[in-house]
Amino acid sequence: MITKDKIAVMGVGYVGLPLCISLGKKYETVGFDINKKRIDDLKKGIDLTKTYSKKDLNKSKLLSFTSNKNNLKNSNFFIITVPTPVDKQKNPDFTDLSEACKLIGSILKHKDIVIFESTVYPGATEEICVPILEKYSKLKYLNENNKKSLNKNFFYCGYSPERINPGDK
Repeated sequence: MITKDKIAVMGVGYVGLPLCISLGKKYETVGFDINKKRIDDLKKGIDLTKTYSKKDLNKSKLLSFTSNKNNLKNSNFFIITVPTPVDKQKNPDFTDLSEACKLIGSILKHKDIVIFESTVYPGATEEICVPILEKYSKLKYLNENNKKSLNKNFFYCGYSPERINPGDK
């Protein structure tokens, strides 16, 4: 494993927080959320969902929390775990996901890696998320079909389906 990586987990809810805690034991990890109260509580060792104790949080010595996007600029590995609720017609609401992509796109650098763990339908990563990342970063996504402009791209963008059900240990 590469130990120079700095991982940013976008969204510290029921998917992002356990990921932060696990990764923060071995890798420099920053948990980001737009909910400043949630971040302030986690910095104090308080998980209001009562899923994790202060002791659990303190075991992750390389973990920090922030709601300031400037604290993400040194990250090179981004994992997006924001919610994707559905509307009354059962269509996904990509608002949070789009906003996360815009934020990451604004700081994305050559060779960075982006992984999506938000629940989306097949194809949404490349159809919705990648174009936003490209627009805001001015970089191109390098995939197997596109090996041009190697000096101006982000290398990997993937999808890892979440495997956590709230309240189901």
